[in-house]
Amino acid sequence: MSKDLFEGGSEARMEKEQPLAARMRPRTLAEFVGQDRILGPGRLLRRAIQADQLSSLLFYGPPGTGKTTLARVIANTTRSHFITINAVLAGVKEIRQATGEASERYKLYGQRTILFVDEVHRWNKAQQDGLLPWVENGTIILIGATTENPYFEVNRALVSRSRIFQLTPLTLDDLHTIARRTLADEERGYGRFDVRIDEDALAHLADVSNGDARTLLNALELAVETTPAHFPPAGHEPIHITLEIAEESIQQRVVLYDKEGDYHFDTISAFIKSLRGSDPDAALYWLAKMVYAGENPRFIFRRMLIFASEDVGLADPHALPVVEAAASAFDRVGLPEGRFHLAQAVLYLATAPKSNSSFAFFDALNVVEKEQDGEVPVHLKDGGRDREGFGHGEGYLYPHSYREHWVAQQYLPDRLQGKVFYQPGNQGYEASIGEQVKRRREAQLEAMLETEKTFEVLSFTRANRARDLWLERTVSRTGEHLAEIRELIIKPLKLERHHLVMDINAGGGLLCWEALRQVPEGGVWTLAGSRQEAESLRRQAEELPEPERPTVLEGRLEDLSASIADSGLVFDAALGRNGLLKKEDRAGCFAVIKELLKPGGKISLAEIIPALGTRLTELVNIDSIEAGVVKRIKEAENRIYGNPDDEDILKACRAAGLKVISSQVRKYAVKRLIRPEDIERWFSREKKRERPSYALLLAGRLGWDEVSQLERLCADRLAGREVTWSQAHLFLAAEKGFPFS
Repeated sequence: MSKDLFEGGSEARMEKEQPLAARMRPRTLAEFVGQDRILGPGRLLRRAIQADQLSSLLFYGPPGTGKTTLARVIANTTRSHFITINAVLAGVKEIRQATGEASERYKLYGQRTILFVDEVHRWNKAQQDGLLPWVENGTIILIGATTENPYFEVNRALVSRSRIFQLTPLTLDDLHTIARRTLADEERGYGRFDVRIDEDALAHLADVSNGDARTLLNALELAVETTPAHFPPAGHEPIHITLEIAEESIQQRVVLYDKEGDYHFDTISAFIKSLRGSDPDAALYWLAKMVYAGENPRFIFRRMLIFASEDVGLADPHALPVVEAAASAFDRVGLPEGRFHLAQAVLYLATAPKSNSSFAFFDALNVVEKEQDGEVPVHLKDGGRDREGFGHGEGYLYPHSYREHWVAQQYLPDRLQGKVFYQPGNQGYEASIGEQVKRRREAQLEAMLETEKTFEVLSFTRANRARDLWLERTVSRTGEHLAEIRELIIKPLKLERHHLVMDINAGGGLLCWEALRQVPEGGVWTLAGSRQEAESLRRQAEELPEPERPTVLEGRLEDLSASIADSGLVFDAALGRNGLLKKEDRAGCFAVIKELLKPGGKISLAEIIPALGTRLTELVNIDSIEAGVVKRIKEAENRIYGNPDDEDILKACRAAGLKVISSQVRKYAVKRLIRPEDIERWFSREKKRERPSYALLLAGRLGWDEVSQLERLCADRLAGREVTWSQAHLFLAAEKGFPFS
């Protein structure tokens, strides 16, 4: 009994004496700060945690962003058994022990086990492979945390069985929130004491912490606990953290950089791309970041030497010797003065004209790899050994014997005559030689044609698999037509993996399923106009794990705000196809959509414009009807369709306060089978429909007997026929502005 008391007291004391960063680690989702891209309301990961329906996960991101904390939040939330292993300290023995325990629990109690492996990249291939069978058969759900890119550092088999979430450095607002929460927390932080921190001191701590919550809390702990009058008794001065104290607590910014991992490769990539983009300011910034973090300058020079030929090349032939000279000077001078040579080389390359014509070599290499051995032309062969026996070298024209030290003759093998590899750039020095290269090529080919030899002209057409597939399809191209419409709707939204998307008109799910594929860490809500539509979508969604399914709503667009009012959701994007087609108050519908979007959120719609599509009188020959009636029918059609409503939609969009980004009308021709039901619908006399039928619109200008004549003709000549049907769509993209913008 006394042992238990001692142990309990020891654990409590250890918890109390933990560093501030450990004490303040969030325990629930409500306490977790930051990472809204993956954990905000409605996001996939949040839904999965709340529903306790997790699959294997990999958390990837820099230190101090909440990977381990998120795992502990899951541990506090889940009903599954939770085991933690640190890959630095554990090996195969611990893996076997954990999987054995998980297997036993599942057999005895049917309870799943979540295994959290911190720093999972530290395990070698064999250790990671040891988890595979247990992950695969569902005995354990793996949650791995790593600061290294899992696509490189974690076994491909584990990656393929896991969903990867990337955590990013915390924002300044996040860090301010964490610091203030710590100062107010009486149980784990400094809320019991009178700690006051100046705004500039807090700003310094947050700024220099560089998105790392652990660094921030360590610095805050040092500032508080080393300040005079620490934990003062009543009547003493409060603990006052000034900017000077904050600067002493954390003096140098933490730079996220490693010499073998993602930050190394991402930074050098940004550096090279800045050079290629001729941006000297950005190039100097990335150079400074690498030098500050301790990157080997010889590595930087090596990459610049490659760049001088790969991206500058003959546009400035001096680039290579300039960088070589700077590298040589650096070797003689060293740091810190050698940074001048680094900077000079960077500025030269960033401001030099650019050409990547050296890539012509790889085109030639590709031809060599694929072709049969190309015979060397006889006149180019070595004549020193067998000129007399085989005539090798005969006919070779020595260029230095000719004017300008050049003469037209064949150099490529016969079968490659006319093949072009090198394309001179139009920048710098290379621009001056481009015309000369072109003229000489023409002369080379002309010289070849004058000989009595024949050669293969390298002109061919690649097999067009898409065309062949098109020929195999049925006459109808409806699927392609819809796929193109879907692409044109979704493209302007520039969806990101964590976005929340609202589909305002579910239909058969054309947009919903594609959006779901593009936002795997976000979520999709879709509005079905009828119970039948909603049930159909829900049945299709049953194949997906519950947290990954779209949320299917049912009702009218006008009532959509009320449907999700209690959820607190705001959407990054809204999309729809023909969601406004039957709506009278389009401005009101746009206002509903706008209310659901966050500032900067986008909407992209495609709406059919009936007035620009096919008219019935274009499909059926109505000359058998009396001439006066024909005239009145056509006049009535012109009145019905005389005013395309694309402008009305644009006006409604702007009236709702949305900024139109783009709008275009596209026309499509598709094959369509006219069914008796179609004719019955067009000529319906029912007035309770949401929008009047074609017959009701005609009847406003014709007599019903004349309308009936047209109906009989259509039933006679169109029913059961396939026709070419033209449709016009308005594609509209708009954006919700920011407040006061």
